[in-house]
Amino acid sequence: MPSIKRTQDDTAEHGSAGAGGAGLDLAPLRAAVDRALDEFLRGKAAELRAIDPELDAQVTTVVEFVAGGKRLRPAFCYWGWRGAAGDPDDPRVVVAAAALELLQAAAIVHDDVMDASDTRRGRPSVHRQFATLHTTRGWVGPAERFGLGGALLLGDLCLCWSDEMLRGCGLAPDRLLAGLAYFDTMRTEVMAGQYLDLVSQASNTASLDRAMRVVRFKSAKYTVERPLHLGGVLAGASPELLEAYSAYGIPLGEAFQLRDDILGVFGDPAVTGKPAGDDLREGKQTVLVAKTLEAASDLERERFQARFGRRDLDDDGVAELRELIVSTGALDAVEGMIAELTTTAEEALAKAPLADDALRAEFAALAQLATQRTV
Repeated sequence: MPSIKRTQDDTAEHGSAGAGGAGLDLAPLRAAVDRALDEFLRGKAAELRAIDPELDAQVTTVVEFVAGGKRLRPAFCYWGWRGAAGDPDDPRVVVAAAALELLQAAAIVHDDVMDASDTRRGRPSVHRQFATLHTTRGWVGPAERFGLGGALLLGDLCLCWSDEMLRGCGLAPDRLLAGLAYFDTMRTEVMAGQYLDLVSQASNTASLDRAMRVVRFKSAKYTVERPLHLGGVLAGASPELLEAYSAYGIPLGEAFQLRDDILGVFGDPAVTGKPAGDDLREGKQTVLVAKTLEAASDLERERFQARFGRRDLDDDGVAELRELIVSTGALDAVEGMIAELTTTAEEALAKAPLADDALRAEFAALAQLATQRTV
């Protein structure tokens, strides 16, 4: 695998922090992760087709679904490995890091089912794709129900494969066993966070405390802290370094999700791949919403709640809710939280006992990639 390095040309190739981030060239790592996924999924495709050619639909959908993406979790895993003196060109850590993309695929497929999302990354969501397959084939029964069932099974399959891919990465059994403990914890935490998110929406609870707990367990630990831990323990990281990864990773992961919440309301659909205002239609009880309701007057709160969570919310309704988020100061408040959390992560990074001080620049660039992005 080509060495991953910083380059001044990266922003010209990939754009601003929405793709490359502060001169950190992730293209070689992305390419290596893509190759690892392709090799693994080709083997799985042959396995499924040997059972029945009908399973080709599952394989094709997985391959298309994991194509592209920011590869943030593999990146944090890889740099967690490097920070613990892991060999920069060891292909085994790339396979281990790539397994996180299958876990992410499982989480996204299930998340889209729970949110009844129509699109993902500019394409129909997986349950919509399976519903379309049902309709195209002229099968009996409700197409929507078939779509949900197909998506749930596909998500479960990706979850199983993520474990299989990690276990088969080829690293020493003692290191792998230590890594699997963090991987298990990571999966428990993200599912706990998903359920809390589901409860928040169902109960219509806009508590800032609950919203931040969802941020931490559904996204922050899962996106940054645990991938860092996984890479670190696979390389034999010390307890002190793992603690430093937490001090850096948790606030950075929280800032990442807060940026995601902003993009879910104000992002450009052409860039994010999701319709503008989808989080508002879904009634997502985000920190941005909690801050809005906390600062709103009685009249503003009534206006917001009358439209928030309505599936038929049109563009004018989205614009009105956006205006309230801005006018109450909620957007500025969340931007301030992102800045504060990023500073906390940077301060922790400065004290982290990394294997090489020169790596701090890479970790700092990853922080910008996660928080100053447009997708």
